[in-house]
Amino acid sequence: MLRSAVAEAIGTALLLAAVIGSGIMGERLSGGNVAIALLANAIATGGALYALIVLFGPISGAHFNPLVTIALAAGDPAGRRKIAPYIAAQLAGAIVGAWLAHFMFGLPILELSTKARDGAGLWMGEVVATFGLVLLIVVGVRRAAEPALPSAIACYIVGAYWFTSSTSFANPAVTVARALSNTFAGIAPASAPGFVVAQVVGAALAVAVARFCAAGES
Repeated sequence: MLRSAVAEAIGTALLLAAVIGSGIMGERLSGGNVAIALLANAIATGGALYALIVLFGPISGAHFNPLVTIALAAGDPAGRRKIAPYIAAQLAGAIVGAWLAHFMFGLPILELSTKARDGAGLWMGEVVATFGLVLLIVVGVRRAAEPALPSAIACYIVGAYWFTSSTSFANPAVTVARALSNTFAGIAPASAPGFVVAQVVGAALAVAVARFCAAGES
C-alpha cells in the first residue's frame, strides 16, 4: 500500500507539473494567441498522462484522480482500503506538482489563482468531461482493456480540452492544485467548489451507466 500510494503521489505531482508547466510555457511562447497556448497545453498534458499511466499503472493502477479511485473501488470491495491513502497521496502530489511548476518557471511558489471559472455552461463542461473519463476507465478496466487504456485516456483528455467549455479539469485533485496557481491553467479558489461538485456528478453518472452496461452484457 505504501509503494502504491507513493506512486500515486509522484504520478499526480508530475501530471500537475505537466498541466501547469505547459500552460505557462504555452502562454509565454504563443504571443498572446490563446488557441495556440491551449493547444500546447492539451498536447503536453495528453503526452505526459500517457507516459505516466504506462510508468505507474503496474504499481498503483495510475489513478491520479480521487474520483477514479472511488469509482473503481465501487466495484471492488477489496479495493476500498485504497481510497483514503490514494486520495491523500493524490491531493498532496497535485499540490507539490503545482509548486514544482512554479519553481521551474521562476514564479512564486505560493499563490492563489484569480481566474474565475463560473457558470452553468462551465459546470456542465465538467460533468461531461468527468463522465467520459470515468466511464472510459471503468469500462476499460472491466473489459481488461489495459493495453489500450493509456492511449485512449490520453486521447480523450486532449480532445476534452477542446470540446468541453471548461477545458476538462475532470479531477478534484487537479482542481485544488490549479486553484493554487495564478497561471494560464489556474482557477480561482471561489470557482473550485462548483467544478468539484460537477465532477462528482459526472463520475456518479459514469458509474451508473457502467453498471447498466455491465448488466446488459451479463
